[in-house]
Amino acid sequence: MSAPVPGMAGALPDEAGGPPREVPARILLVEDSETQALQLRLLLEASGFAVTRCATAEAALEALNRGVPDLVVADYHLPGINGDELTRQMRLSLRTRATPVLMLTEAKGRDLERQGLESGADAYVPKSADRDLLVLRIRALLRERGAAGPREAAHGAFRRARLLVIDASASDRAALAGLLAQEGHEVVTAAGPEEALDALGAPGAAFDCVTVDLLAATYDAVALCRRIAALRGDGAGGFSLVGIGSAGASSKDLLVRAFSAGVDDVVPKGAEGEVLAIRVRTLVRRKLLDEDNRRVADELSQHERAAERARAEAAAAEAKAALAGALAQANHDLADANRQLKDAQAKLVQAAKMASLGELVAGIAHEINNPLAFILAHQGTVERLLGEIGAEADALSEPARRALVKARDRAGSMRLGLGRIQDLVVNLRKFSRLDEGEMRSVNVPEAIETVLALLQHKLGTRIAVERRLHGATEIHCTPALLNQVVMNVIGNAADAIPGEGTITVETLSDGENDLIRISDTGPGVPEHLRERIFEPFFTTKPVGSGTGLGLAIAYGVVQAHSGAITVETAPGGGASFVISIPRRAS
Repeated sequence: MSAPVPGMAGALPDEAGGPPREVPARILLVEDSETQALQLRLLLEASGFAVTRCATAEAALEALNRGVPDLVVADYHLPGINGDELTRQMRLSLRTRATPVLMLTEAKGRDLERQGLESGADAYVPKSADRDLLVLRIRALLRERGAAGPREAAHGAFRRARLLVIDASASDRAALAGLLAQEGHEVVTAAGPEEALDALGAPGAAFDCVTVDLLAATYDAVALCRRIAALRGDGAGGFSLVGIGSAGASSKDLLVRAFSAGVDDVVPKGAEGEVLAIRVRTLVRRKLLDEDNRRVADELSQHERAAERARAEAAAAEAKAALAGALAQANHDLADANRQLKDAQAKLVQAAKMASLGELVAGIAHEINNPLAFILAHQGTVERLLGEIGAEADALSEPARRALVKARDRAGSMRLGLGRIQDLVVNLRKFSRLDEGEMRSVNVPEAIETVLALLQHKLGTRIAVERRLHGATEIHCTPALLNQVVMNVIGNAADAIPGEGTITVETLSDGENDLIRISDTGPGVPEHLRERIFEPFFTTKPVGSGTGLGLAIAYGVVQAHSGAITVETAPGGGASFVISIPRRAS
């Protein structure tokens, strides 16, 4: 980027996306002469500066509250507040303390230059000086200003000191007010205690310094000082109290009483005005500097509190995130524990249900078995007698022979019905004695082939059986595990396949368990029925087609081996029963 053009204060990005455009330096020109102000303004603007003009120092102080320029060019001789006092007021505020000030004057006295520089001006140039030299001096001050830091201060608004003058003499009061106003202060006057106390107690009243005539004849000045000091209080930021009294030896008592009443300084009434102005200026400067220090301290404290809040919020957010993570983990662990508890509860309920039903079934089987044995014994006798009578059939009449044939048919039907009842009793007794039987080593492939041979009448040619026997060849279990559990599951699978289909028998070993998976291509088991299919007497077959004990017996046998039997959806869409037997229980 090219170097800044002289008279430019900085660069701003171009809105159209082009190279940065230079910003002209801002100059506040304080000049009461319209002619000279116009000449200087044209000169400065022609040199590339942006100029704002004020005719008085009071107007310049107000303008400083609206914005701080890059440099102030002020005439020394101004109506009201002079240029040196304007500079002094600027140096009292953090807002304008670093703003360069160039002082102009038509006089050539060294005292004026000394006074201007002592007030805080950065340069002193006669108005008769060469205009090019004036512009060069301004640019030099701006370069120094640019090297010193940002051109806009961030502190509180610039303000003039506010003073209250209390004097019973109208002439002295006016003279003192005029003197202090020349110093750049805002002055309020009061002729006596009542007027003074009203001014101090007015809403929004804020004074930086109060002067009291200690030699007043119309009121007790020391008592007034005491009352004013009481209004000031002991808090920071209170106003200064200056007494104006006698300088003679006889005034010692007055001085002692005045200082005891709270006066901060006493100025002889006959002293030169410059002494009083300097005394007041010193007190006001100290108060304004204290205000700036407190403001800076407050800002630092606010920044520290904001940083502390940010740190606390960050720590709280971190703790909250950690707590949320811990809570999520706890919820996850709780969900796992709850799921395991539900599974254990379901197994306990099922085991309790099976135990209770086992006792019930054992009683029912016993009660049925006794009359069944009696009927079967007599049924055999009846059939034997009918056979003997049949041997004498030639001696019987035709109606008797027909009755004999009918009796034989009825006896055969009775034999079939009693056989079914006997099979039911056998199944009931098996169900009630699931934990009986010796544990021994069983050859799995041979046992499965035996089961398939026994079920060949159900399988026929319509159902193909696939064998995937990749598990252990032998397992240690009761024979019921294979000849009842596998038979019942395969038999149910054959009944579930409506037409042609496939049953897959698969054995696996996962290191801790021996698995037998039996899958079919039937319609599968609906989700809402999977919890009930192992209940005794529950069946989805038509009435008379099943007892509902097959899967219940299978469940009980597997439980006796500390294993598990579950049902899931097979890859082909049918049902897949998985029998898992832990080796540690063998």
